[in-house]
Amino acid sequence: MRLLVLGGSSFVGRALVEEGLARGWAVATFNRGTRPAGDADVEAIVGDRLVPADLRPLAARDWDVVVDTWSGIPRAVRDSASVLARRAERYALVSSASVYAPPPPVDGDEHAPKVTASPDAEEGDYPERKRGAELALHAAFGERALAARAGTILGPRENVGRLPWWLARIARGGAVLAPGPRDLPLQFVDARDLARWLLDAAAAGRSGPYNVASRRGHATMGALLDACVAATASDAELVWMPPGFLAHQAIEPWSELPIWIPPDHPFIGLLAIGVERVHAAGLRTRPFEQTVADTWGWMAGFDELPPPTESTNPVGLAPERERQVLAAWRAYA
Repeated sequence: MRLLVLGGSSFVGRALVEEGLARGWAVATFNRGTRPAGDADVEAIVGDRLVPADLRPLAARDWDVVVDTWSGIPRAVRDSASVLARRAERYALVSSASVYAPPPPVDGDEHAPKVTASPDAEEGDYPERKRGAELALHAAFGERALAARAGTILGPRENVGRLPWWLARIARGGAVLAPGPRDLPLQFVDARDLARWLLDAAAAGRSGPYNVASRRGHATMGALLDACVAATASDAELVWMPPGFLAHQAIEPWSELPIWIPPDHPFIGLLAIGVERVHAAGLRTRPFEQTVADTWGWMAGFDELPPPTESTNPVGLAPERERQVLAAWRAYA
């Protein structure tokens, strides 16, 4: 199989490259070459996909599978899909469950209403960009297009900083603000499981949109943070606080406390997307403890963890803010 990964130098892209190599596929990447390719067996095609002329070498040969990890303006997907439409058998896009119109419905399937977007857009927020990319891909590839509407993606090389923030915070030890309830069901997907399913699905000729995530409750907030304590061998003390108290303290879910959304929040649907279709199509999710341990193992290879590259705003609660809330909780409790 001839695999072309548009991107391929970080997080999900790297997971796709490694999965393709593990299958014995011929793997090529297309990106600007600003990061190391990571494997000598990968053919690195250098170019800027926002420059149409740079895409021409991609049309010089045939590809069995193209996978696109782009999250920028949709016209980049429009242009690459147009160039590859006659040379690639199947084109898969790493999209996002964020394409659903807010508030996202609990257990909503792939037919739920989407945000309004354009495949030609030169700007827009993340949901609009991902939805515009889906529209651009479908226009060029039709029934040969596959869109993986991923839920929260975690695992080694995460470049948003959600699970790495929790691991780094818990590794420092001491009293750690833990957002309740402990049994809050979580839903996410390891980047490596996403990569494996995407290549399986593309090779099998699957098409259309799929919500890609674990089943709801694959982990809970308590189990995830306990796994972080175990992985880091930390002496951290998890101090659990109810959502109402955190709301009173003006704590922002998701951004200040990554991965966490209170049960009564309008966006709780981000932790409860409908995934029956993808599980019927063979998605297999590894134990969440493995995701946590492997992410910590990856982090341990750095003297200083690289800053997130896919987040416009800092992720996680500032230390002074956490101390203030912990003090308020002790006074309240």
